Amino acid sequence: MATKEKPKIVWNEGRHRFETEDHEAFIEYKMKNEGSKVIMDLVRTFVPPSKAGLGLASLLCVAAFEHASEHSFSIVPTCSYVSDTFLPRNPSSKHLVHSEDSKTIKSSI
Repeated sequence: MATKEKPKIVWNEGRHRFETEDHEAFIEYKMKNEGSKVIMDLVRTFVPPSKAGLGLASLLCVAAFEHASEHSFSIVPTCSYVSDTFLPRNPSSKHLVHSEDSKTIKSSI
């Protein structure tokens, strides 16, 4: 029995997002500078209903957090999926969350 291959997540710098190769599922971000800190604000995660339940939102978050870690960025989890679902399930990623916002961020969506 063959195991299903994990979907590939790609960085689309021009559109400020990480996305599946088919461009259907994505996590959008905005970059901010705060003094000497560079902050990646994760503002929206989208997975179409046809791909729900495949773990794509989590894979998108992992890609964004790995990118932030590799580039020494802090993360602001504006997106409710990131703050309310991904981070509680992945506490080892919390060290990347921008310290001033980690307790007060709530999604405006």
